[in-house]
Amino acid sequence: MTYVAADDRYSKTPYRRCGRSGVLLPEISLGLWQNFGDGRPIETQRAIIRRAFDLGVTHFDLANNYGPPYGSAEINFGRIMREDLRPYRDELIISTKAGYDMWPGPYGDHGSRKYLLASLDQSLRRMGLEYVDIFYSHRFDPDTPLEETMSALDTAVRSGKALYAGISSYSAERTMEAVTLLRQMGIRLLIHQPSYSMLNRWIEGGLLEVLGREGVGCIAFSPLAQGVLTGKYLNGVPAGSRASMSGSLSSDQITPATLAHVRALNEIARSRGQTLAQMALSWVLRDPRVTSALIGASSVAQLEENLAAAAHTDFTADELAAIDRDAVEAGINIWAASSAN
Repeated sequence: MTYVAADDRYSKTPYRRCGRSGVLLPEISLGLWQNFGDGRPIETQRAIIRRAFDLGVTHFDLANNYGPPYGSAEINFGRIMREDLRPYRDELIISTKAGYDMWPGPYGDHGSRKYLLASLDQSLRRMGLEYVDIFYSHRFDPDTPLEETMSALDTAVRSGKALYAGISSYSAERTMEAVTLLRQMGIRLLIHQPSYSMLNRWIEGGLLEVLGREGVGCIAFSPLAQGVLTGKYLNGVPAGSRASMSGSLSSDQITPATLAHVRALNEIARSRGQTLAQMALSWVLRDPRVTSALIGASSVAQLEENLAAAAHTDFTADELAAIDRDAVEAGINIWAASSAN
């Protein structure tokens, strides 16, 4: 279901229902994984977030260790919430996560009840919020019983510190187990956040089927393959790009074969009157089981370009067939270890 409100702000971005729930998310949501730590001016961050909201983006996604340094994205977002968006709190969906390393010692990582609930309390303090709308288990932890991890989500919701429970990067099998466990506790799993793009299609191997059948929403992160599908790498690895700095994406992953596929996809996008990034987002959203595509942004101009992909998710059969020839696995799913369990 796609919903467009009559209000001027919300008429600019279409919304989709999150699985079989009452929650509507914008087709494009804004993630604060990159570009919202202390290395970016707060006024740049403010301009991006305010423009996103003005264009109908009501969902802002964080995690405890987003930065750098860890926690700084939540602190910076909390400041912008306090100074700019506080009157609109009830119009916003704010999410955060815990599951990756956050502080030293055995209780600052993975999926234990102690870690998740302590992290949620810290996130709320950093953002200055009484609750988040969605609290995620950021990854499956094979060393912690899944019952324990799900009981932490159950407690987060029942305590009122989170309105809904989510998981991220869980396999189809573990997702079904999480759905069942939460259902037994009297809580429904609202949403799953997997990586998904034209160069990383693992969720088509069963996860989307589980989510559709169980009425769980799906919000795809890294739909631009960490920037590979922005057109930035059409002529190789530019200086200052993410791949050139060997962080979450390395130059070794930008192979000649991958670049050949990306260039072919770029030609298809041009024939559709879209940029490569816009087509990549439209393609992720072509499946009605995908509720939202989660993007980052380093500038207002980049944000506006990507938001233009919303509501343009129709493809002809010939276009999809052409895309399928070059939308191939590129070995850039750095989260595969979590979903492999």
